[in-house]
Amino acid sequence: MFPSTLPKTCFLICFCLFFCAEIVGQAQFWRPVTPEELQAKAPVVEADADAEALLWEVYVDDQDTGGTLQTVLTHYVKVKIFSERGREAFSKIDIHFGRIEGLDADIRIRDIAARTTKLDGTVVELKDSDIFEKDIELGPKTSLKAKSFVVPGVEVGAIIEYRWREIRGVVTYHQRLYFARDIPVRLVKYHIKPIDHPELGMGGQPFNIVNTPFVKESNGFWTTTAANVPSFKPEPLMPPEYSIRPWLLLYYTKNVKIEPEKYWKQYGRKAFDEHKPMTKVSDEVRRAAHEATLAETAAEKKIEKIVHYVRAKIKDINEDANKFSAEDRKNFRPNKDAAETLTRGLGTAHDINMAFAAMAAATGMDARIVNLPRRSDVVFPKWFTDDYFMRTECVAINFEGTWKYFDPASRYAPFGMLRWQGEGQPALISDAREPIWTTTPLSPASRSMRKRAATMRLLADGTLEGNVRIEYTGHIGAYYKEFNDDRSQHQQEAALRSVIKSDVLSTAEISDISVENVNDPDKPLVYSFKLSVPGYASRTDKRIFLQPNIFERSTKPLFSESSRRYDIYFQFPYSERDQVAIELPPGFELENPDAPQMVKDSSGIGVNQLTLYIGKDKKSLTYVRNFAFGNGGVLAFDKSAYAQLKTLFDAFYKANAHEITLKQSAPALPAN
Repeated sequence: MFPSTLPKTCFLICFCLFFCAEIVGQAQFWRPVTPEELQAKAPVVEADADAEALLWEVYVDDQDTGGTLQTVLTHYVKVKIFSERGREAFSKIDIHFGRIEGLDADIRIRDIAARTTKLDGTVVELKDSDIFEKDIELGPKTSLKAKSFVVPGVEVGAIIEYRWREIRGVVTYHQRLYFARDIPVRLVKYHIKPIDHPELGMGGQPFNIVNTPFVKESNGFWTTTAANVPSFKPEPLMPPEYSIRPWLLLYYTKNVKIEPEKYWKQYGRKAFDEHKPMTKVSDEVRRAAHEATLAETAAEKKIEKIVHYVRAKIKDINEDANKFSAEDRKNFRPNKDAAETLTRGLGTAHDINMAFAAMAAATGMDARIVNLPRRSDVVFPKWFTDDYFMRTECVAINFEGTWKYFDPASRYAPFGMLRWQGEGQPALISDAREPIWTTTPLSPASRSMRKRAATMRLLADGTLEGNVRIEYTGHIGAYYKEFNDDRSQHQQEAALRSVIKSDVLSTAEISDISVENVNDPDKPLVYSFKLSVPGYASRTDKRIFLQPNIFERSTKPLFSESSRRYDIYFQFPYSERDQVAIELPPGFELENPDAPQMVKDSSGIGVNQLTLYIGKDKKSLTYVRNFAFGNGGVLAFDKSAYAQLKTLFDAFYKANAHEITLKQSAPALPAN
């Protein structure tokens, strides 16, 4: 299934190579700034845009420089500023470089230049001395380097231009080229020159856009354009970016034309043949399988023990928690088969899965290698006859006619689960004759849980203090384990403090922190700590206002915007269980011991049930919340359903924020 705007055809580019320094040199010169451009008062593509790119032009040149292959991209951008916000947004430019995720290449940046043409026609040029390097943190384990500069003389109504060359040390055989940027673009223009190869041609496949057919220029480049492209502005919980964003995939291919069914059958057979040597059942493999399973007779228990065995015995050379250096990874010699992987106790993620498959086969099970795409990338286009989107693999085991899927190489995926990116995906089970298309199952919400428990004491001044235990399982646990596994104790504690202050209250004080099971794939990741929150409850002369669910005290509604641009997409089904026991302050009792009614949608996709228990002595209360979303495997929603979905989550939020009132008890009568 694919978007209706997605063309099914791709353009095959045939070519001959000759180096054309002239055209790349021409791209370095500034384009003329016209009086009409300077005098323009409003954007063309999006009426409310603060800035608009008049032209975004890129030369993509795959080069053979005497035996060294590289790709050079020459960028030119011309932007009109329409508002003060646009001026602020384009006052500083960051150009990323280094090793960027998704590209198997280090990027170097050269020849940065920029200038501003002001409303009165004055031109201000960027000085080379004003360009500097900096680090940009994008996430817990993601950072980039950037060449950064402040654009000189930017003002509302001005036109800024900047250009640079991006050099990749290898030819990228699959390149993703954007049509949509963070601002609307009147004209996107790509000039593409492939490497001359006797057996390969270059294909260009557009996604989510209809671009112009490729036209060959006299200089050896092929050109395609797209006009009036709206901006791409990410939204929370949207589908995978490349299922929405207009872009172009460039790729080298031998296939001029082949039917998808035939292509994938050939692919599945080839995968079976290629993996056969790596999954060979040798004497070493049999001994390891016997050692792992011992006297176990149940088939699924055998597989579970083999999963634990390979995870314990084989270290992943690329796993950051294993602390291998870049030099170690560079010098790593590939294993030739499962026996060598088991003997060395070292390999890649691929090696670990191959050893698992070989050991499973040694016990008599039918084990196959499975190729599948990543749900975090795109909605898989099965009609596209190239293996680019087959980004990962796992192992399928046949249990009396039912295929079950395992991925021991994904260290933190619990037994019986894949990484969330591999669940609910079309999967091709390899076979010597008839490869099988199947769909991997989604794990139910109960397997990915936040389980939070607190035993607290409320003081008369509104301070809340006590002990907290938080457990994460399934996909949620995998995320937090990956986050923590190479961090110091100080970094782990700092991250936890940040979460608690954000979700509970900024005054929260945390001590005696313990973090358990960070490296254990099957046990929940556990945080335990003491918590004190001054000013948690509000106090008047004779009343205290208390929100029992301390874990949701300062959270915000999941959907805050009134409208939606893209569809809504949750990564996986998940659940939460909160249990909070609170000892009430002396002299106070409950005035309104009520709890909100259960909130759920008509289909039961999302359910939020709250219960409030009052102690027999009326001096304590226990709050219990059970929540689940994605029941039935429903994770994707059309943007037309946004209002209903927002209403549902607003109701969840309101119920979680439910407040109760404590009143001061009447003083006891004095005894005779």
